Amino acid sequence: MWTVKVVSLGVVALSLSLELLFWLFSRRRSERITNKVLFFPSEVACVEHIFSPTLPHSHVCSLPHGVDTSFSRLLRYILSACSSLDLCLFSFSNMDLSRAVLLLHSRGVTIRVLTDKVYSAISGSQIGVLRKAGICVRCDVSAVHMHHKFAVVDGRTLITGSLNWTLTAVQSNMENIIITEEPDLVQPFVKEFCRLWGLNDSAQYLSSVTD
Repeated sequence: MWTVKVVSLGVVALSLSLELLFWLFSRRRSERITNKVLFFPSEVACVEHIFSPTLPHSHVCSLPHGVDTSFSRLLRYILSACSSLDLCLFSFSNMDLSRAVLLLHSRGVTIRVLTDKVYSAISGSQIGVLRKAGICVRCDVSAVHMHHKFAVVDGRTLITGSLNWTLTAVQSNMENIIITEEPDLVQPFVKEFCRLWGLNDSAQYLSSVTD
């Protein structure tokens, strides 16, 4: 009987130890993984120091300097890309966001843009600017709108929410963005982007139409 009690206590102690280790591991993992929420409209402030970190905050600009805003944080997450940036956007006309994408392109970051064919041609759209710079852009070939608004940075950071990449959305609309590195959330978006990218290959589409 004594042996049974000792064994039972040992099992309980082991179970509690494993639970404690799992809790500590989960807590450390959650501390390492990025999970952020940004709300808009964003306060209007100067963002030149984000593009040029060595630029003094006192440079000539009528906008407030050194203000941390939802938009400035969004720019930093986008500019953190080291190897790749996949964009799936309904409307893209914000010039600062376009500038960030062009800067990444100049650094050698692989960029793919998937967008709505109707809104890619509206006045002020930055899609033509990106194409002219040599960035690979595909428009949806279906009859419905490509209404996604998400970006995947380096295949491991997801940026998604209601925000269109437009000046109006950033400065005037009630919008939201979630930024996460949770693999269970990121990977489905990576998979969906790859699926849509292949589906909207104009060469394959034209080939299927003419066959």
